[in-house]
Amino acid sequence: MADLNEKSPMARRFRGFLPVVVDVETAGFNAKRDALLEIAAVTLAIDEQGYIQRDETHACHVEPFPGANLDQESLEFTGIDPYHPFRIAKEELEALETIFKPVRRAIRESGCNRAILVGHNSSFDLGFLNAAVNRTGIKRNPFHPFSTFDTVTLAGLAYGQTVLARAARAAGIDWDSDKAHSAVYDTERTADLFCTIINRWHDYSGGVVTPLPDATAYEEANSR
Repeated sequence: MADLNEKSPMARRFRGFLPVVVDVETAGFNAKRDALLEIAAVTLAIDEQGYIQRDETHACHVEPFPGANLDQESLEFTGIDPYHPFRIAKEELEALETIFKPVRRAIRESGCNRAILVGHNSSFDLGFLNAAVNRTGIKRNPFHPFSTFDTVTLAGLAYGQTVLARAARAAGIDWDSDKAHSAVYDTERTADLFCTIINRWHDYSGGVVTPLPDATAYEEANSR
């Protein structure tokens, strides 16, 4: 096991994972049946003092996969017209690679081993992401297949709020309801919320990140 101090600041902070904030807009709630219509991802960076902030935003409109269900109530809620000629949507495979390519680069540049999805109700976003990966046959998914950071839980802990708009406002983040429910806007606000909470803890803890002992030391300590 590499010494914690030999790892990059981001790898030290999250045990080798790179948090990447993701939001999807969909035509329903069933990841296997309903269409993925928009996806956005925000990579994060860390400064010399150990504070994290938004780095790059990448987004793509997505064509409904063949045979996808389009729930009209969901479309009315998001305001998305899947077949609008100016959407310039990409097929799922191309859309995912558009998102995954910069994520893979960010993993390498940060010295991390893998991305971990950050989302507001993250299981929803990860479910649609994994379903699209399975449909397209992508072999190198940069995201952990089941672990996530959920800002619903974090915001509930930090601010007593679980709705994204209310949590953002409680954190002092501007919120424009007219821009909500687009993948880019929701992802960037979720990223701001995540960074605010993590940085708040950084201040509280004094920036101390405690490494786990190596396997031998752990076994010795727990065999006594």
